[in-house]
Amino acid sequence: MIREPGYLALNRSGELARRVEAVYDLLAPCRLCPRECGTDRLSSEEGFCRSGAQPKVASWTLHPWEEPPISGARGSGTIFFSGCTGRCLFCQNYPISQLGVGNVVTVERLAEMMVELQQRGAHNVNLVTPTHFVPQILAALSLAVEMGLRLPLVYNSSGYESVEVLRLLDGVVDVWLPDAKYATDDVARRLSGFSRYVEHNRAALREMYRQVGDELLLDGEGIAQRGLIIRHLVLPGGLAGTREVLHWIASELSPRVHVSLMGQYFPAYRAVGHPLLGRKLTTEEYEDALAAFDEADLKRGWRQEHACE
Repeated sequence: MIREPGYLALNRSGELARRVEAVYDLLAPCRLCPRECGTDRLSSEEGFCRSGAQPKVASWTLHPWEEPPISGARGSGTIFFSGCTGRCLFCQNYPISQLGVGNVVTVERLAEMMVELQQRGAHNVNLVTPTHFVPQILAALSLAVEMGLRLPLVYNSSGYESVEVLRLLDGVVDVWLPDAKYATDDVARRLSGFSRYVEHNRAALREMYRQVGDELLLDGEGIAQRGLIIRHLVLPGGLAGTREVLHWIASELSPRVHVSLMGQYFPAYRAVGHPLLGRKLTTEEYEDALAAFDEADLKRGWRQEHACE
């Protein structure tokens, strides 16, 4: 089924412009994420996310390695933003998220990137780690629509989100692609520097679910046009609380929500040599995660069967 991206109707009604103005108000003092660090980013001060007033992009390209309804045959049009609201010890994209690799670009250039990805055949525009640049993204989207952008918009995040911001994205984002990283706040704080992650993550997932439900609307090529896909990365030693996370999704949202269970963990960044994180998953650990998926009675999703040694 072909569906018009939601942001087009919002643009025609003038609502998209109103949302841009509303979300820019959250930049000074900055309260875009649950951390609410209060930095005046409109004056180019950098917040906890190490970001200021202008978007910073590490790469923009066609990406073939997302979930099948995201990448399809031609690739997802990923835009990787620099900086992050977290401090994951094991981040596999740490040069981008933690070390700041990337280039500051104008909102106009960001809009051009979106349209150029469409011209290259991307199935969607996939915003990777977008939370700290939501105002700039919405401003760029408004310009990109006038340049002819018509692709679904994917919001690919850690799941550490402000419900206030998510409500401003209602109808703008077509496909939500958040993480559900942890079952306990203590582990989330120690491994990723998140404050009250579980509370904020679950509130965010509820809001995303409220907006799009548990149906993943696909077009004739099997590409997601609207819906929710929740990712969960299994960590060594059960640190992520996989069983509890999956049970919560099935019982508090829906067993029909699409869940991507990932066994691709390997030690990176500060996890190298770490007493708990400094190894890959064992086969037994991932098999236990697969069993937890089944025990939760989840009906839909993807499982990486051969990701472990």
